[in-house]
Amino acid sequence: MHRTPITVLFLLTALSVAPAALSQETVGHVDAAYQRQVEKFRAEEIKDLKSNWLVLAGLFWLKPGANAFGTASSNAIVLPAGTAPAKAGIFELSGEEVTLKMEPGAAATIDNQPVLTAKLQPDTSGKATVVALGRLRMHVIKRGERVGIRLKDLQNPALRNFTSLHFYPIDPAYRLTATWVPSDGKRSVEVPNVLGDISPETVPGEVHFTLNGQKLTLTALGGDAAKGLFFVFSDTTSKTETYPAGRFLETDAVKEGTVVLDFNLAYNPPCAVTPFATCPLAPKENRLAVAIPAGEKFDHSKPH
Repeated sequence: MHRTPITVLFLLTALSVAPAALSQETVGHVDAAYQRQVEKFRAEEIKDLKSNWLVLAGLFWLKPGANAFGTASSNAIVLPAGTAPAKAGIFELSGEEVTLKMEPGAAATIDNQPVLTAKLQPDTSGKATVVALGRLRMHVIKRGERVGIRLKDLQNPALRNFTSLHFYPIDPAYRLTATWVPSDGKRSVEVPNVLGDISPETVPGEVHFTLNGQKLTLTALGGDAAKGLFFVFSDTTSKTETYPAGRFLETDAVKEGTVVLDFNLAYNPPCAVTPFATCPLAPKENRLAVAIPAGEKFDHSKPH
């Protein structure tokens, strides 16, 4: 799951999923096999959140030159108290290249090997260099012209305090067959993100479907017809019941010009659980003037 090429990488690891973390309901009769499919998808979402997003403890944009890090408040990058030396090292930014330089005695590793200095590959390379420092993990991210350090804390309070996600009852009426209309490869849409950036994204095409008698269109923002499509969309439930900035939806491959849109599998971006993610928002093309009460909900009483 989570094939999202215009957002950050989802790197799944083996963490347990507590049964109580899923709140499952159904509307009327739901085929048992289909219900298991939806429940499995939602359990995988929780696993992904625990592995990659609830552990996020910071996002620090680098300035050219030396950016000191450690637990002392004088550092440009202040690490959680008690997790590292007061002065642990520096991240040196030259152009878009980041070099790690550790202080003597600060025991960092890369790929389980001790390291004092190293050039760091960013997440956009497809294989970010991960620096391990005790229970902390750090890697370089690039977003537009920004270069930053994403910090994970494997004992982050957000992970310990996580209880559950909430969903609409499973409703097969929101599992629809749509017509696929591929683009010519030249069309792009402007996709905003939570940082305030707007990026032009070349789109593979769009889907046309009918919901409750209304004809609707969604523009795919990633993926391809052979493997599956990726959408970011919002609807009128985002005002009161779902994530305000929009939700993510993935599909299987297009077959014979059609593709299944299963809104029961719509899920929130990681920004719904952490302020340290850099999520895309629904572009204007995908802001639907209808309600889609299916998939994941969001507690609007929480800050977002």
